[in-house]
Amino acid sequence: MNDTASDSRAALDALRARFGARIETGAAVRDHHGGGDSWHPAAPPDAVFYAETTADVSEALAICHAHDLPVVAFGHGSSIEGQTQALRGGLSIDMTRMDQILRIGAEDMDATVQAGVTRQALNEHLRDTGLFLPIDVGTHATMGGLASTRASGTMTVRHGTMRDRILGLTVVLADGEVIRTGGRARKSSAGYDLTGLFVGAEGTLGIITELTLRLTGIPDAARAGMFSFDSIAAATATVVEALQCGLCLNRIELLDALQMQAINSYNGTDHPETATLMIDLAGAEAQVDGDLDILHDLARDHGARARLCATPEDYAALWALRHSALYAARSLRPGCLSLSTDVCVPVSELPGIIAAIQAEIDAEGVIAPLHGHVGDGNFHLVMLFDPEAPGEQDKVRRLNARLVQMALDHGGTATGEHGVGLGKKIFMQAQHGPALDLMKRIKRAVDPKDILNPGKIFDL
Repeated sequence: MNDTASDSRAALDALRARFGARIETGAAVRDHHGGGDSWHPAAPPDAVFYAETTADVSEALAICHAHDLPVVAFGHGSSIEGQTQALRGGLSIDMTRMDQILRIGAEDMDATVQAGVTRQALNEHLRDTGLFLPIDVGTHATMGGLASTRASGTMTVRHGTMRDRILGLTVVLADGEVIRTGGRARKSSAGYDLTGLFVGAEGTLGIITELTLRLTGIPDAARAGMFSFDSIAAATATVVEALQCGLCLNRIELLDALQMQAINSYNGTDHPETATLMIDLAGAEAQVDGDLDILHDLARDHGARARLCATPEDYAALWALRHSALYAARSLRPGCLSLSTDVCVPVSELPGIIAAIQAEIDAEGVIAPLHGHVGDGNFHLVMLFDPEAPGEQDKVRRLNARLVQMALDHGGTATGEHGVGLGKKIFMQAQHGPALDLMKRIKRAVDPKDILNPGKIFDL
């Protein structure tokens, strides 16, 4: 590969000649596109391109491919694991101007959108149709970013992850070729699942420019409440029983005592600072009411104290608290950084793994609130550290490694929704074994010059 400065200048000159002022090289805009919402060191690109169409992305990639210039796709920069860092400089393609909702198929419950559309914008547009996209993450992330990290969020227990919501994609390959995968049919047996290949690839195989999404109906009724327990074990036991009963669960979120303390401090609330479940049921009104009674009984049998939402305002306020969890956790040590990690394990393994890692965290004296989507076994630890304090970053790195090893030892995964990026790639060999070599062969086949988000997921 040719990485000389002269080739980079030639590539940028060609990009400027084609796209003019949409190629920006100012320090501020480059810095913004080289960090993301992570603890990993920033790595700014040499330039930023604001794409507006698939053709724009195709032409830009063709130029970059000809000059061996690395390319990183950028949405809103909310990735946790360093997916947006431009490790070898090059071009950051900002997708936020690709924000058009191209088609709504209300009768077929699907939609086609450009990659820069946010889930909030799509659901606002869909409001009058009675449909919505049930990917409930805590940020204003773009559809392309959500697909590239195979994101999920609080409604996964009922509606699945982003992978389950994508029917087809438009993808630009490393050399600028445009391909379309999937379609609008709900199932297909026609060859390899190329849609699934690009979902979760973090922009290392191609840049997603359009998505066809499977929508779902807005439920007739929804009820929610907060259940406070004396222990995480009691909370997770309630979850297991609720899942086994087949209740119409929409969201089941677990927060430990420290996370509840952070939420109270951050939001000015006074909820019990103990292990807590935030639970949402949705469906037909009669079913929701009946299932809520069953859930209340199950939780009470495990010693829970319940606060049920009485009004739509209470319901909205409850989930606003949950979406504040990361920022509330970070506020416990102002001025510090957070290694925000996630793993996913079988639900029955949660109590033991959480107890084990929290014991190690306490022994190390680290502040690390816990929250997560307990209904699917995915939880997060926000491990706070002062980057200027000797040894603190090494300490949280070791704890992160211990947590991942625990997850792998119990049939889990190193990451349930944050993705691999930079932070989790050191664990990929342990998780995948020889299958990781197949991933590398696929990468070499579709991106032989290694210009698409190089250094993410694994190193070639």
